Amino acid sequence: MKVLVSRLVQAVMVAILIGTATFIMMRSLPGDAAWRIAAGRYGYDNVDAAAADTVRGELGIDGPALPALLQWLSDLARFDFGNSLVSGQPVMDEIVHQLGASASLALVALLLSLVIGPPFGILAGLRPGGMLDRVLLVASTGVKAVPQFLMALVLIVLLAVHLRWLPAAGHGELRHFILPGLTLALGLAAVNARITRDAMARIADMPFWRFAQWKGLSERQTLLRHGLRNVSVPLITYLGLQFVTLVEGVIIVESIFGWPGIGHALVHAIFSRDVPMVQGTALVLGLGFVIVNSAIDLAVRRLDPRVAG
Repeated sequence: MKVLVSRLVQAVMVAILIGTATFIMMRSLPGDAAWRIAAGRYGYDNVDAAAADTVRGELGIDGPALPALLQWLSDLARFDFGNSLVSGQPVMDEIVHQLGASASLALVALLLSLVIGPPFGILAGLRPGGMLDRVLLVASTGVKAVPQFLMALVLIVLLAVHLRWLPAAGHGELRHFILPGLTLALGLAAVNARITRDAMARIADMPFWRFAQWKGLSERQTLLRHGLRNVSVPLITYLGLQFVTLVEGVIIVESIFGWPGIGHALVHAIFSRDVPMVQGTALVLGLGFVIVNSAIDLAVRRLDPRVAG
């Protein structure tokens, strides 16, 4: 109960801080906000001074900032995110649609990272200092050092352009998930592998591991009965940090692959000076971080033998 209460308080603080920070930053951007909003509505080729003046008068963009911020916070207390300045649609409706696309991509990336990274980490941790351990160190360090936008371009050139195995962009079919999902997953898998390796090496050196094998259990039986649960604790704990990496990567990857998710929408909202959309999107991402960390705290309490008994 204490964990839930503390997380609820944290969620409220996150909502206030994110809403205020995004509002101030959007107001501080140079240029004519009315012109950008009009361009988002009608297209840059169809915008003139009259259209910008119409938008300025309709939205009251030149009005005082503090009342606008207080109004947004008041609406937020009623779970009302307002309407998009560009499309006129409720922000929450647009976010729900976009969040589904981003969540599905993030889930694919997370599953791929868990399929790729931890198995190699376990094998390397069982033989620390061996050939696989040294190769994994070099490979994981190299992959993690590659920026995600560069990884995306490399995969597009290799798998889409040269080999023509996969589409370079698109949405709606299973094959469209592979390239963006793999782009996000490789960096996560590199870290997952090292975390799993270190945890496995530490556990394999503990007395209970040696005692289990002394009783006659094979290495595979010892791993399945005693090792995986202990290895999963630091791995699951790190998933909270990986959520931040996923959010950062989703914004970049969705823009490169034309994925209609929340990251892609956030970039367009910033360019269009769509303040309610930026505030709502940033708020959902921030609260998502709180929710994920709360779920991870509960999972660790359940899995950790020192806590769960």
